[in-house]
Amino acid sequence: INAEYMGFQVFIMADTLNGAALIGMCGKECVAIACDTRLGVQLRTIDTNFNKIFKVNDRTLIGLSGLATDIQTVSSKLHSTVKLYSLEEGEEMKASMFAHLVSSFLYQHRMGPYFVTPVVAGLDYDAAKKEYKPILSGYDLIGCMDENNTFAVGGTCTELLYGACESFYKEGMNPDELFEVISQSLLTAMDRDILSGWGAMVYILTPTQLITKKLLTRVDQTISLTSSIHLSLIHI
Repeated sequence: INAEYMGFQVFIMADTLNGAALIGMCGKECVAIACDTRLGVQLRTIDTNFNKIFKVNDRTLIGLSGLATDIQTVSSKLHSTVKLYSLEEGEEMKASMFAHLVSSFLYQHRMGPYFVTPVVAGLDYDAAKKEYKPILSGYDLIGCMDENNTFAVGGTCTELLYGACESFYKEGMNPDELFEVISQSLLTAMDRDILSGWGAMVYILTPTQLITKKLLTRVDQTISLTSSIHLSLIHI
Protein backbone atom coordinates (compact mmCIF):
# COMPACT_ATOMS: atom_id res chain seq x y z
CA ILE A 1 0.00 0.00 0.00
CA ASN A 2 1.42 3.38 -0.98
CA ALA A 3 0.76 6.13 1.57
CA GLU A 4 1.91 9.69 2.01
CA TYR A 5 2.92 11.31 5.31
CA MET A 6 4.06 14.97 5.39
CA GLY A 7 5.00 14.84 1.69
CA PHE A 8 6.97 11.57 2.01
CA GLN A 9 5.94 8.45 0.09
CA VAL A 10 5.82 5.42 2.39
CA PHE A 11 5.34 1.78 1.33
CA ILE A 12 3.34 -0.29 3.81
CA MET A 13 2.76 -4.05 3.54
CA ALA A 14 -0.99 -4.76 3.53
CA ASP A 15 -0.72 -7.55 6.10
CA THR A 16 1.03 -5.24 8.61
CA LEU A 17 -1.15 -2.17 8.03
CA ASN A 18 -3.50 -2.76 10.97
CA GLY A 19 -1.11 -4.44 13.42
CA ALA A 20 -1.72 -7.66 15.39
CA ALA A 21 -0.27 -10.16 17.83
CA LEU A 22 -1.57 -13.74 17.58
CA ILE A 23 -0.39 -16.92 19.26
CA GLY A 24 -1.60 -20.52 19.60
CA MET A 25 -0.14 -23.07 22.03
CA CYS A 26 -0.63 -26.74 22.94
CA GLY A 27 -0.94 -28.34 26.35
CA LYS A 28 -1.92 -31.79 27.59
CA GLU A 29 -5.42 -32.42 26.17
CA CYS A 30 -5.93 -28.68 25.85
CA VAL A 31 -5.03 -25.83 23.52
CA ALA A 32 -4.93 -22.07 23.88
CA ILE A 33 -5.11 -19.18 21.45
CA ALA A 34 -4.64 -15.50 22.28
CA CYS A 35 -4.53 -12.16 20.48
CA ASP A 36 -4.41 -8.44 21.13
CA THR A 37 -7.53 -6.28 20.73
CA ARG A 38 -6.09 -3.26 18.89
CA LEU A 39 -7.14 -2.18 15.41
CA GLY A 40 -5.02 0.56 13.92
CA VAL A 41 -3.77 2.10 10.73
CA GLN A 42 -0.05 1.99 11.46
CA LEU A 43 0.46 4.43 14.38
CA ARG A 44 -3.16 5.61 14.50
CA THR A 45 -5.46 3.58 16.76
CA ILE A 46 -8.97 3.07 15.38
CA ASP A 47 -10.53 0.56 17.78
CA THR A 48 -9.47 -1.07 21.04
CA ASN A 49 -11.87 -4.03 21.01
CA PHE A 50 -11.39 -5.64 17.59
CA ASN A 51 -12.17 -9.37 17.46
CA LYS A 52 -9.51 -11.56 15.81
CA ILE A 53 -10.41 -15.00 17.22
CA PHE A 54 -13.49 -16.88 16.06
CA LYS A 55 -15.23 -20.03 17.31
CA VAL A 56 -15.66 -22.59 14.54
CA ASN A 57 -17.40 -25.22 16.70
CA ASP A 58 -17.11 -26.71 20.18
CA ARG A 59 -13.70 -28.22 19.39
CA THR A 60 -12.11 -25.67 17.05
CA LEU A 61 -10.99 -22.03 17.13
CA ILE A 62 -9.32 -19.87 14.49
CA GLY A 63 -7.31 -16.68 14.95
CA LEU A 64 -6.69 -14.28 12.07
CA SER A 65 -4.06 -11.56 11.91
CA GLY A 66 -3.45 -9.26 8.96
CA LEU A 67 -5.60 -6.81 7.03
CA ALA A 68 -8.78 -6.08 9.02
CA THR A 69 -11.16 -6.21 6.05
CA ASP A 70 -9.73 -9.57 4.94
CA ILE A 71 -10.05 -10.91 8.50
CA GLN A 72 -13.78 -10.24 8.42
CA THR A 73 -14.17 -11.63 4.89
CA VAL A 74 -12.21 -14.85 5.53
CA SER A 75 -13.95 -15.55 8.85
CA SER A 76 -17.36 -15.11 7.20
CA LYS A 77 -16.57 -17.38 4.24
CA LEU A 78 -15.09 -20.12 6.45
CA HIS A 79 -18.08 -19.92 8.79
CA SER A 80 -20.45 -20.48 5.85
CA THR A 81 -18.42 -23.46 4.60
CA VAL A 82 -18.38 -25.12 8.02
CA LYS A 83 -22.14 -24.63 8.48
CA LEU A 84 -22.80 -26.13 5.04
CA TYR A 85 -20.63 -29.15 5.89
CA SER A 86 -22.57 -29.70 9.13
CA LEU A 87 -25.89 -29.58 7.30
CA GLU A 88 -24.76 -31.98 4.56
CA GLU A 89 -22.87 -34.49 6.73
CA GLY A 90 -24.93 -34.27 9.91
CA GLU A 91 -21.85 -33.87 12.12
CA GLU A 92 -19.38 -31.24 13.25
CA MET A 93 -16.18 -30.77 11.26
CA LYS A 94 -13.09 -32.11 13.04
CA ALA A 95 -10.32 -29.69 13.96
CA SER A 96 -7.78 -31.48 11.74
CA MET A 97 -10.19 -31.36 8.79
CA PHE A 98 -10.83 -27.65 9.33
CA ALA A 99 -7.08 -27.00 9.43
CA HIS A 100 -6.74 -28.49 5.94
CA LEU A 101 -9.83 -26.60 4.77
CA VAL A 102 -8.16 -23.30 5.68
CA SER A 103 -5.05 -24.30 3.73
CA SER A 104 -7.11 -25.22 0.65
CA PHE A 105 -9.20 -22.05 0.90
CA LEU A 106 -6.16 -19.76 0.98
CA TYR A 107 -4.39 -21.64 -1.82
CA GLN A 108 -7.52 -21.42 -3.95
CA HIS A 109 -7.20 -17.61 -3.82
CA ARG A 110 -3.41 -17.53 -4.33
CA MET A 111 -3.65 -15.34 -7.46
CA GLY A 112 -5.31 -12.62 -5.41
CA PRO A 113 -4.52 -13.66 -1.85
CA TYR A 114 -6.24 -12.60 1.33
CA PHE A 115 -3.73 -10.73 3.49
CA VAL A 116 -4.21 -12.87 6.59
CA THR A 117 -2.01 -15.27 8.56
CA PRO A 118 -4.34 -17.71 10.36
CA VAL A 119 -3.69 -19.89 13.39
CA VAL A 120 -6.04 -22.84 13.93
CA ALA A 121 -6.30 -24.50 17.36
CA GLY A 122 -8.54 -27.39 18.29
CA LEU A 123 -8.97 -30.84 19.80
CA ASP A 124 -9.58 -34.18 18.04
CA TYR A 125 -10.58 -37.31 19.94
CA ASP A 126 -8.13 -40.20 19.54
CA ALA A 127 -10.14 -43.37 20.00
CA ALA A 128 -7.05 -45.58 20.14
CA LYS A 129 -5.49 -43.67 23.03
CA LYS A 130 -8.86 -42.60 24.48
CA GLU A 131 -7.74 -38.99 24.84
CA TYR A 132 -8.02 -35.67 23.06
CA LYS A 133 -5.19 -34.73 20.73
CA PRO A 134 -4.31 -31.02 20.37
CA ILE A 135 -4.42 -29.69 16.80
CA LEU A 136 -2.40 -26.57 16.00
CA SER A 137 -1.53 -25.11 12.58
CA GLY A 138 -0.09 -21.87 11.28
CA TYR A 139 -0.21 -20.59 7.68
CA ASP A 140 1.20 -18.06 5.27
CA LEU A 141 -0.84 -15.93 2.86
CA ILE A 142 -1.33 -18.69 0.27
CA GLY A 143 -2.09 -21.53 2.64
CA CYS A 144 1.23 -23.26 3.30
CA MET A 145 0.38 -25.13 6.50
CA ASP A 146 2.79 -25.59 9.41
CA GLU A 147 1.46 -28.35 11.67
CA ASN A 148 3.11 -28.68 15.07
CA ASN A 149 2.37 -29.69 18.65
CA THR A 150 4.05 -26.77 20.42
CA PHE A 151 3.11 -23.22 19.35
CA ALA A 152 2.27 -21.11 16.30
CA VAL A 153 2.40 -17.32 15.96
CA GLY A 154 1.33 -14.54 13.60
CA GLY A 155 1.05 -10.77 13.36
CA THR A 156 3.44 -7.84 13.31
CA CYS A 157 5.53 -9.04 16.26
CA THR A 158 6.18 -12.58 15.00
CA GLU A 159 9.90 -12.55 15.78
CA LEU A 160 9.26 -11.35 19.33
CA LEU A 161 6.56 -13.98 19.87
CA TYR A 162 8.90 -16.76 18.69
CA GLY A 163 11.54 -15.70 21.17
CA ALA A 164 9.12 -15.48 24.08
CA CYS A 165 7.45 -18.82 23.28
CA GLU A 166 10.78 -20.62 22.95
CA SER A 167 11.73 -19.30 26.39
CA PHE A 168 8.48 -20.05 28.25
CA TYR A 169 7.03 -23.12 26.52
CA LYS A 170 7.17 -26.54 28.18
CA GLU A 171 5.49 -29.83 27.34
CA GLY A 172 2.52 -31.41 29.14
CA MET A 173 0.98 -28.23 30.54
CA ASN A 174 -2.44 -28.31 32.18
CA PRO A 175 -4.99 -25.53 31.39
CA ASP A 176 -3.83 -23.27 34.24
CA GLU A 177 -0.16 -23.57 33.29
CA LEU A 178 -1.03 -23.09 29.63
CA PHE A 179 -2.89 -19.87 30.40
CA GLU A 180 0.07 -18.51 32.36
CA VAL A 181 2.63 -19.36 29.68
CA ILE A 182 0.65 -18.08 26.68
CA SER A 183 -0.26 -14.89 28.55
CA GLN A 184 3.34 -14.14 29.53
CA SER A 185 4.55 -14.87 26.00
CA LEU A 186 1.96 -12.55 24.46
CA LEU A 187 2.55 -9.72 26.95
CA THR A 188 6.32 -9.92 26.56
CA ALA A 189 6.09 -9.57 22.78
CA MET A 190 3.38 -6.88 22.73
CA ASP A 191 5.35 -4.66 25.10
CA ARG A 192 7.97 -4.35 22.36
CA ASP A 193 5.63 -3.85 19.38
CA ILE A 194 4.03 -0.44 18.77
CA LEU A 195 1.39 -1.83 16.37
CA SER A 196 -0.25 -4.22 18.84
CA GLY A 197 -1.66 -3.90 22.34
CA TRP A 198 -4.65 -2.26 24.03
CA GLY A 199 -5.59 -5.46 25.86
CA ALA A 200 -5.66 -9.13 24.93
CA MET A 201 -8.08 -12.06 24.83
CA VAL A 202 -7.06 -15.59 25.80
CA TYR A 203 -9.13 -18.68 24.97
CA ILE A 204 -8.38 -22.02 26.65
CA LEU A 205 -10.09 -25.00 25.00
CA THR A 206 -10.45 -28.24 27.00
CA PRO A 207 -12.55 -31.36 26.30
CA THR A 208 -15.30 -30.03 28.59
CA GLN A 209 -15.27 -26.25 28.28
CA LEU A 210 -14.02 -23.10 26.58
CA ILE A 211 -12.47 -20.64 29.03
CA THR A 212 -12.25 -16.99 27.98
CA LYS A 213 -10.11 -14.44 29.83
CA LYS A 214 -9.26 -10.81 29.14
CA LEU A 215 -5.81 -9.38 29.90
CA LEU A 216 -4.99 -5.77 30.73
CA THR A 217 -1.94 -4.68 28.75
CA ARG A 218 -0.02 -1.60 27.70
CA VAL A 219 -2.27 1.27 26.58
CA ASP A 220 -0.71 3.71 24.11
CA GLN A 221 -1.94 7.15 23.15
CA THR A 222 -3.99 7.48 19.95
CA ILE A 223 -1.59 9.49 17.86
CA SER A 224 -0.79 9.93 14.19
CA LEU A 225 2.55 10.72 12.61
CA THR A 226 1.48 14.28 11.77
CA SER A 227 0.36 15.03 15.33
CA SER A 228 3.57 13.49 16.68
CA ILE A 229 5.65 15.88 14.62
CA HIS A 230 3.42 18.79 15.64
CA LEU A 231 3.81 17.99 19.35
CA SER A 232 7.57 17.67 19.06
CA LEU A 233 7.77 21.11 17.42
CA ILE A 234 5.72 22.63 20.23
CA HIS A 235 8.00 21.01 22.79
CA ILE A 236 11.07 22.52 21.12
